[in-house]
Amino acid sequence: MAYDPGAIDAALAAAVGDEPVLIAELRVAFQESAERALEALELATDDGAWRTAAWRLKGLAASFGAVRLMEAAQVAADADRDDPLTLDRLRGQLDRLAI
Repeated sequence: MAYDPGAIDAALAAAVGDEPVLIAELRVAFQESAERALEALELATDDGAWRTAAWRLKGLAASFGAVRLMEAAQVAADADRDDPLTLDRLRGQLDRLAI
């Protein structure tokens, strides 16, 4: 699937209708939650915490239709803790989705 920068907005519009203010607020909430999940990955002190944070990010991404971020989070869940390439990939996906 090609990257679609409007996928999150489309998913939100389908859920809440034509409410631009609400869509914008939910998009900000998504971005903030995703940033916290990435921070939890960066701060994970053991494999369990790493996987839990990755699964949390994956679920969040799935809820908002962010397919590429969801895929990257699954890769992170399967990767070694503190893998810098995995963290860079996740950061790149979040940056692409930034408002």
